[in-house]
Amino acid sequence: MPKPEITTEELTALDRALLDALNPLATALRARETGLPADLMWAGDPADVALSVLSTWKVVDEEVKRLTAIAAQTAGSYGASYERLGAAWGITRQGARKKWPDAVERPAASGAGASGLELFGGTAELFREASSAGWRWTGRGADGTLGGAAAAPALATKEEAAAHAGAFLKEHAAG
Repeated sequence: MPKPEITTEELTALDRALLDALNPLATALRARETGLPADLMWAGDPADVALSVLSTWKVVDEEVKRLTAIAAQTAGSYGASYERLGAAWGITRQGARKKWPDAVERPAASGAGASGLELFGGTAELFREASSAGWRWTGRGADGTLGGAAAAPALATKEEAAAHAGAFLKEHAAG
């Protein structure tokens, strides 16, 4: 994805929109900091006023970083790779992976398909649920008890599903 080009007019409009959005926040933060009424908000030492604006830009910068991470996560959830995220941001694939480590789901090392588990004389099957991309399990304990977490929310990882299934199998081991 090529880096988007922005015209001088678009940059000027963006600057104006950002300054218009920043002003009420800067005013509110400065009012809380100084205790001055709104009509005297910007009175004072010019360095202090400029520092108030700078600290407000820091708040905006942190919010932009948060929203950027959400956008990367959203793109990753729709199948974008770290290579594509990096290209969109103008950095390498490795840079994108470092910047947004959880944006792209990595395939499980042990495979993404269903797998079985045999413990304490019982068996369980772990499977990935397509609708939620989470993991579930069903099992039969050695005592014949059936179990599974069909009604509960899907689990985040295969390992977490295995832990739940293992605890069930231990609880229902042959006497």
